[in-house]
Amino acid sequence: MNIDWAHFTPWTSLAGGILLGIASAMMVLLSGRILGISGILGGLLAPRIGDFGWRVAFLLGMSASPMVFAALMPPELLPLVRIDASEPLIALAGVLVGLGTRYGSGCTSGHGVCGLSRLSPRSLVATLCFMAAGFAVVYLLRHAF
Repeated sequence: MNIDWAHFTPWTSLAGGILLGIASAMMVLLSGRILGISGILGGLLAPRIGDFGWRVAFLLGMSASPMVFAALMPPELLPLVRIDASEPLIALAGVLVGLGTRYGSGCTSGHGVCGLSRLSPRSLVATLCFMAAGFAVVYLLRHAF
């Protein structure tokens, strides 16, 4: 096993995980809702009265946060973003992720963070499937092709 030490970021990853855990707990405790992005976004497709504003605000805040981060950080500390894929391939990946969240009745944040913390058996199975599929794809891309 070879660890890419130049891109290994345990402290920022830990901080992000802690923030996600706190946000998930606050969402459940304060509103009784699950912090699953696909559910929040999906709720905009057929919104109920009084259910639209907080969803839009959440998604706008989530979308704006990288720009706020970039504005506050010194330029030399900003990560270099490089995506080695074409735009059609990225669009196809987005569609496949969307289909997967519909078939899986939720996304990784909904099942992996919120569902597991509530000891949901369905979320355990879903998270194991997400992880197994991810491991298999990485293995195949790095070793079979």
